[in-house]
Amino acid sequence: MRCPFCASADLKVIDSRASRDGKAIRRRRECLGCHKRFTTYERVEETLLPLIVKRDGRREPYDRGKVIGGLQKACEKRPVSITVIEKIADRIEQALQETGEREVPSTEIGERIMQELHALDEVAYVRFASVYRQFKDINEFLDEARRLMQERQKGE
Repeated sequence: MRCPFCASADLKVIDSRASRDGKAIRRRRECLGCHKRFTTYERVEETLLPLIVKRDGRREPYDRGKVIGGLQKACEKRPVSITVIEKIADRIEQALQETGEREVPSTEIGERIMQELHALDEVAYVRFASVYRQFKDINEFLDEARRLMQERQKGE
């Protein structure tokens, strides 16, 4: 850090305290070169989530509310608590952060949601898949339901 007045790197901290909102540290500093005082704030750098690349090529910031909203619709009238839905959203966010990518296709998020729902609740999975995969007719929907039933029979 350099003095904003004379650009000297010789500084000393006179006082440190939490900011009013508690999300930063306020430091009062004095330049040892020009003896002027100034205030700095230190904040924790928030982990940036990647931009989401939509199917049509648009880019938009990740929106946790959209993930939770989609999960809630899929799990409507199912025995799935909001706590479970929030934990799924947490796992998806963590996976996005761990990729380290600056941009992620929306399809990757959709696939992650489907994996989570597949393990959680088959009805919610089929509901989400019907919207996400944009089934064109009842046959595509029935094919997905048959595939799900075959997977269940293999697991028994």
